[in-house]
Amino acid sequence: MDIVDILSSKPVLIGLHLGFAIVGIDAFLWLLGKLKDDGGSQKSMMVTAAVGVVAFIASWFAGGYYYVVYYGVLVKPVIKSGVAPWVHNIVMETKEHIFLFVIPLAMTVFFITLLTREEIEQLKLKRVTLWLAGAVAMLGLLIGAMGFMISAAARWGAIN
Repeated sequence: MDIVDILSSKPVLIGLHLGFAIVGIDAFLWLLGKLKDDGGSQKSMMVTAAVGVVAFIASWFAGGYYYVVYYGVLVKPVIKSGVAPWVHNIVMETKEHIFLFVIPLAMTVFFITLLTREEIEQLKLKRVTLWLAGAVAMLGLLIGAMGFMISAAARWGAIN
């Protein structure tokens, strides 16, 4: 078994998907604190936002590969025939669409961090940036909770 086989295995993909998402959420929570307290340099805020964006993109690729290769063939039928088929129809479909917003919102916050503090104040973007950074983190947490529900529904379906 080579490294590609290991990285493309079902449990590793789930772990990468979750791990990168956690890094993205943590980065935006950290950035939120920096923005709120006017702490850190512009460079540190740019790096923090960039880490968050890259982590969410990596999570998207790992989750997308898992979804295409494993979910539709192995997991979805188990959920649909289990005790909670609504989890796919409602939760998974919602998760798929919410996630489409996370990366553009995260990139918007990153682009704002490229501005100087004076430009942010002049354009009155501080409050909006706080809300956007918080929204990115909260959407990440919401998507994580949805992932837990999907995983639980798959386990319930497998044992019934």
